[in-house]
Amino acid sequence: MQENSTSLSIKDWADDDKPREKLIQKGKAVLSDAELIAILIGSGSRNESAVELSKRILASVNNNINELGKLSVKKLMQFKGIGEAKAVSITAALEIGRRRRGDDALKITKITSSKSVFELLQPKMGDLPHEEFWVVYLNNSNKVLHHSQQSKGSITGTLVDVRLIMKEALELSAVAIILAHNHPSGTLKPSLADKQITQKIKNAAEGLDINVLDHLIITQAEYFSFADENIL
Repeated sequence: MQENSTSLSIKDWADDDKPREKLIQKGKAVLSDAELIAILIGSGSRNESAVELSKRILASVNNNINELGKLSVKKLMQFKGIGEAKAVSITAALEIGRRRRGDDALKITKITSSKSVFELLQPKMGDLPHEEFWVVYLNNSNKVLHHSQQSKGSITGTLVDVRLIMKEALELSAVAIILAHNHPSGTLKPSLADKQITQKIKNAAEGLDINVLDHLIITQAEYFSFADENIL
């Protein structure tokens, strides 16, 4: 799809509407989300600058960059002024950001708190439209031996095979595990099923001298820790 031939390039904008120059002169941190997106798309239209167009797109997702990252190329192209090339640029840039968070998470080698578990797993499941159940396997110093997805489900739930979790723990010689799953709905309240599977895994682990240290419910920007709330 061709971009709008009547669009204005950045060089044609007013001096106070040039995010590229602002980034060069003042640094990337001073730019708003809309200004950063405007740099990606490069131009708006005769009636709307790229910054104004970017603000309109962000407003549609309540100014939430994580939600913006969930929009497909087709969905982005529904905004007047966004053709295929611009939609692809936005999608690619947000995917790079997501992968960068994932690379940062790889640096976490020791679990020191529920927050460190969140930082390790949020890039993997925080933005997903469906539920996934993950387990982090630890040695006796709480260093991460391995973390893996145990199941993948629908928007509302996922099934977990306790035997497979215990089998992997024994193969890794793990002495402790941490459970985690995401809630695509954004709610942090544990369901009855969440509590039941936690107890089921805990009972199985106790017979093998493996400690279940925590169970986290993870959303885009927050988490709920069973251990922190003393309900483990």
